[in-house]
Amino acid sequence: MLHKGSCHCGKVAFEFVAEVTDALRCNCSICARKGALLCAIPHESLTLHAWGDDLGTYSFGNRAIAHRFCRTCGIHPFAEDVREDGERNAYINLNCVSDLDRSTLSILDFDGRSA
Repeated sequence: MLHKGSCHCGKVAFEFVAEVTDALRCNCSICARKGALLCAIPHESLTLHAWGDDLGTYSFGNRAIAHRFCRTCGIHPFAEDVREDGERNAYINLNCVSDLDRSTLSILDFDGRSA
């Protein structure tokens, strides 16, 4: 199924194809503060629509994940693997997906704080 999402102001928009039935709630320092519900998809399944300097990046720790955010409204719609040594994924913040009923999702807790 094709899903569409964006940041709050719409300057960072995206599409992806996936059957979304569950979400990951990570307790690492950034995900807990964002309140993100994440869904991992193959990176090539993500189509990004952003222009110029609208898309910002924040990385921390081992810098394996690039947390992407809109430089205008500050919303974090997705993150992505940035290491080239293996399979690359995108991690969609399902709270930014417009056509998804999050009440139907099975929520899995992930201990990212200890990882």
